[in-house]
Amino acid sequence: MILDSYTFLIILSSLIVLSYVFDLGAKRSKVPSVILLLTTGILLKLAATYFNIVLPGIRNVLELFGIIGLILIVLEGALDLELKREKLPLIRKTLLTATATLLITAALIAWFINFWLQVPFQVAIINAIPLAVISSAIAIPSVSNLTPEKREFIVYEATFSDIIGIVAFNFAVQNESIGVGSFVSLAVDLVSIFLISIVCCLLLLFFVDKIKTHIKFFLIIAILILLYSVGKKLHLSSLLMVLCFGLMLNNAALFIRDRLARYISLESLKSEIVILKQINGESAFVIRTFFFLLFGYSINLQELYQLDVWVLGFTIFSIILLVRFGYLQYIAKVPLIPELFIAPRGLITILLFYSIPPQYSIEGMNESVLFFVVILSALLMMMGLLLTRNKVSDIPDY
Repeated sequence: MILDSYTFLIILSSLIVLSYVFDLGAKRSKVPSVILLLTTGILLKLAATYFNIVLPGIRNVLELFGIIGLILIVLEGALDLELKREKLPLIRKTLLTATATLLITAALIAWFINFWLQVPFQVAIINAIPLAVISSAIAIPSVSNLTPEKREFIVYEATFSDIIGIVAFNFAVQNESIGVGSFVSLAVDLVSIFLISIVCCLLLLFFVDKIKTHIKFFLIIAILILLYSVGKKLHLSSLLMVLCFGLMLNNAALFIRDRLARYISLESLKSEIVILKQINGESAFVIRTFFFLLFGYSINLQELYQLDVWVLGFTIFSIILLVRFGYLQYIAKVPLIPELFIAPRGLITILLFYSIPPQYSIEGMNESVLFFVVILSALLMMMGLLLTRNKVSDIPDY
């Protein structure tokens, strides 16, 4: 069966409306919209199978949406963060938390994959890193109703987790043997991308201020995607540039001083950031919608009946939860509600998984295992948000 253009547009428009309804429902029920989107994707797959509808190139489209979505969502999170001296302890704590939990979780998951599937540890660690990364695509939109302190902790942690996860993944893929030279090369790459990010972000701020045509913000986003993609082709951690741009734009007064103030107007930037936030947020919503719908659509339902998928999925999820509990409780010493529960896996996990080179692929590690981990972590996040709401509602009203 072949869909005509109008039928296809009706379906796409209806899915966006449905996703909007899911978002409204999620704010009231605390059921993450990602669960509803994945379920809808699976139902669409069943309907497509029944009507003999074939959509070619799903994986390529999914990866494309994932890359754009990651850029927009990290930018969305960065545009809400304020850099102040009193926030330095929070930034330091979230950076340490994101780094330590990611590395420990990846090592333990790799050990389990090495034991269960009998593959070399290097292959196991490359497959484990994507599963150790917190998805800012799910975490950031889900915490809008939390207190500012808790929201900032989760936004910083999720964003740092994305960046560190990409750095660790590239490092593991590019170095078959790890030595002193590998870490020196990593340090050079990080310093290089940081310096490049500062220069590029200042240029982007200049463009935001000086472009007066009615076509501005999608042009800025397109340039940001261009710079990110070029950086990735050069094997640089260019997501750092996206984070820097968002932070510099939202905290322009800290960076636009002295001579720079002659070329860039702070007052102009303040008015422009409001519009950019709205356009970026709506674009991220659309991309995120179709990404998770397509991921649900791409799941092979037959694999969900395999015992190995269940064992791998539940064990990996248990490792994630235990590591997070141990670190937050005994090292970071932060409240467990809802921080313990909000560590979802999603867009970045799937995107990195699709980036695994063929020689490092493992037969037992497939999209169905990812699906299990994504669903379980989303359900855990739902529980945390419900506990947070109940905790607030228990406070007496004087």
